[in-house]
Amino acid sequence: MECLVGMLFFLLVLSEISAAKQEPCMTCMNLVNNFIRGIEKTAGHNFGGGNTAWEEEKLAKYEISETRLVEVMESACDQSDFECNKMLEQNEEHLETWWFKRPKNPSDLFEWLCMKTLKLCCPPGTFGTNCTPCPGGAEKPCGGHGKCDGSGTRSGTGTCDCYPSYGGPLCQDCAVGYFEQSRNESHLVCSECHKACSKCLGPGEDQCLLCKKGWMLHEMKCIDVDECGTLDRCKSNQFCVNTDGSYECRECDKACIGCMGAGSARCKKCNAGYYRDGARCLDIDECDNELPKCKGSHEECVNTEGSYNCVCEKGYSRIDGMCRATDQDDSEKGLFDDITDDEVVVLQQMFFGVVICALATLAAKGDMVFTAIFIGAVAAMAGYWFSEKSDRVLDGFLKGR
Repeated sequence: MECLVGMLFFLLVLSEISAAKQEPCMTCMNLVNNFIRGIEKTAGHNFGGGNTAWEEEKLAKYEISETRLVEVMESACDQSDFECNKMLEQNEEHLETWWFKRPKNPSDLFEWLCMKTLKLCCPPGTFGTNCTPCPGGAEKPCGGHGKCDGSGTRSGTGTCDCYPSYGGPLCQDCAVGYFEQSRNESHLVCSECHKACSKCLGPGEDQCLLCKKGWMLHEMKCIDVDECGTLDRCKSNQFCVNTDGSYECRECDKACIGCMGAGSARCKKCNAGYYRDGARCLDIDECDNELPKCKGSHEECVNTEGSYNCVCEKGYSRIDGMCRATDQDDSEKGLFDDITDDEVVVLQQMFFGVVICALATLAAKGDMVFTAIFIGAVAAMAGYWFSEKSDRVLDGFLKGR
């Protein structure tokens, strides 16, 4: 795998290098632009020594010195730009010649180096080895409505790549779907036809001369062709939807085996797990059956769309294909964890009864005060004890709560 990735990376690098080699004019242009920026950056500098006047008198002025030339060339190419550095290395003598012998007008460097000396570029509007004029002439290639392939370079085919709405070999005609809004000797304005027209006299839907694919001409109007009504274009479990100039294939409802449209009411046949109810295919509830679908121990049936699932009952988990009891949590519920507020009140009354028993013991010793308290408490407890709330608590205790 690593070898394959390495090969792909190597091929990518080679393709980038070859692409750069195909545009030597662009490489030369970038070199010149960086060279001129270096000249601008070093403008106003000097040798940087202690005696600038002496250095300029004895060594030559910094402005036209070799020292400045070296500084400019050092910044002419990025370190990662292989083609630029290669071109700079091969043409140092040409740059030195221009620096020391030609007039110091940086604007002429591109023409002198890239066009005339190295012959890598051509004037705008020309292309190829001999700088041949582009179709339509160098002054206005491709009628001004397109780009000439290879324009400004020593490569390319010279063919016209027209801008949108224009067409023809010289981009002097309107493209498919456009009409001439105005034309004179120097200008052509193309406007868009109605969306259904490929050729027209104007923008109206009734001004069509030819129709685009998916439309049919009738009395200068383009009528949409209903592809769904003429041919069976979709797969067996899809249905066709006509659109303007075309059609779409969409999936049938999952309840269907073949369909004539969207939804479970347009099925040709019902899928497995569904039954016909009038026009619709409805889900069969497999769990609503006298014979249990899930026959494993502690399993229960859960209905799904078109099918069902067997899941473990509450308190069980599927382990090794069987439903086994889930381990109980160490912190089990206490005896009264689920008791309600009403039942708590009853328990409080029962506790009060215990207190009454204590009072009864004291009343039995003949103390009148304790005897009166005892009789009142017994009456209150008796009324509450025969209520439904106390019955629930007693029932809970009898069942082991």
